[in-house]
Amino acid sequence: MVKVVVLGAGTGGMPAAYETKEILGKDHEVVMVNERPDFRFVPSNPWVAVGWREPEAITIPIEKYLSKKKIGFICARVVEIDAKNNQMKTESGDIIDYDYLIIATGPKLAFANIEGAGPDYFTQSVCTLDHAMQCYVDFKKLLENPGPVIVGSFQGASCFGPAYEYAFILDKALRDAKMRDKVPIHFVTSEPYIGHLGLGGVGDSKAMLESELRSKDIKWICNATVDKVAKGLMHVSELSRKGDVDFNHELPFNHSMLIPPFAGIDAVANVEGLCNPKGFVITDEFQRSPTYPNIFSGGVCVAIPPVEVTPVPTGTPKTGYMIETMMTAIAHNLKSIIVNNEEPSSKGTWHAICLADMGDTGAAFVAMPQIPPRNITWFKKGKWVHYAKIGFEKYFIRKMKAGTSEPIYEKYMLKALGIERLK
Repeated sequence: MVKVVVLGAGTGGMPAAYETKEILGKDHEVVMVNERPDFRFVPSNPWVAVGWREPEAITIPIEKYLSKKKIGFICARVVEIDAKNNQMKTESGDIIDYDYLIIATGPKLAFANIEGAGPDYFTQSVCTLDHAMQCYVDFKKLLENPGPVIVGSFQGASCFGPAYEYAFILDKALRDAKMRDKVPIHFVTSEPYIGHLGLGGVGDSKAMLESELRSKDIKWICNATVDKVAKGLMHVSELSRKGDVDFNHELPFNHSMLIPPFAGIDAVANVEGLCNPKGFVITDEFQRSPTYPNIFSGGVCVAIPPVEVTPVPTGTPKTGYMIETMMTAIAHNLKSIIVNNEEPSSKGTWHAICLADMGDTGAAFVAMPQIPPRNITWFKKGKWVHYAKIGFEKYFIRKMKAGTSEPIYEKYMLKALGIERLK
């Protein structure tokens, strides 16, 4: 019997555990390791941050549902990986052995790169459920004491969609509260232009998102680096296309939410030869570590090069559909190695498909492949996207409770976007 351990129970790790167990069968053991006892649906965090979702609506107990599929669960924080001896050490000192390891941890949030950034200091975040809940507390303070707001992405960020989502959702929440007229909003982003999204733009994303920001009276600053954040004041440098400082801004704020740069979590980043300098796992085309052949990785924690050089560094996002295909490839490659005694041959699909909520409307985009030039580029806006994203939240959580091993993103996106296939 072979023991496969999945490290991280996010939107990539949970499906990976289900699919790996399904494909390997009862003769092999699959164990999930996660530092919290509950699965959290991260894409809904911007709704939590304005009180549109209760945390209980987007969480499920992990062990209860994994056990139905005969998958083990260990609730523990891993602090060290001994890749040479196929072991992990937990915070309490316990040792977890594995034959094969799937790393699906997601990122470390690198707020420390910017002075005064993060929920421990002066800016909010929607990257974790705990952060979104803290953001909601700060949002309620804004309603009591309205004033300027700053939303956006710090330099080095690689996940821009939630920043746009939060800006538009916040605008709608303030209008619902009849307080939008008292809250000027600035969108500050490291992107070279609005709608770049870390992807070099997708179709007409630049014009469409600029139009939306303009219609909502949200001003923006692109090519922005945040030099430091103090209480109620953000120091921002606006760079030119050549990377020189064009303008210096001192922006006051009563509430601020910016997406931080990502890095690899310490336990993973500290493994010699496993990661790049930022701590992201280096994998081959089969999601396998070139240094440690029994370690696979997928999701936000893997190393992907930027789409292009930009005046302010921007990373490449890993969208849900792409992550799902990485995990499917890992499951099939493990079967090839463990069951069939063959070399891995399955690869993830490097496409970007996304549904972004915008308060009372939404935007959907498709980029195939993610990195230009592309075979398909598609960007649409409408209320149907808003409702499609709400539906996807319920669909995904229902499938996690059912322990499905089918491709969740692909099956839902086919129907939502009205296209025949995503290949």
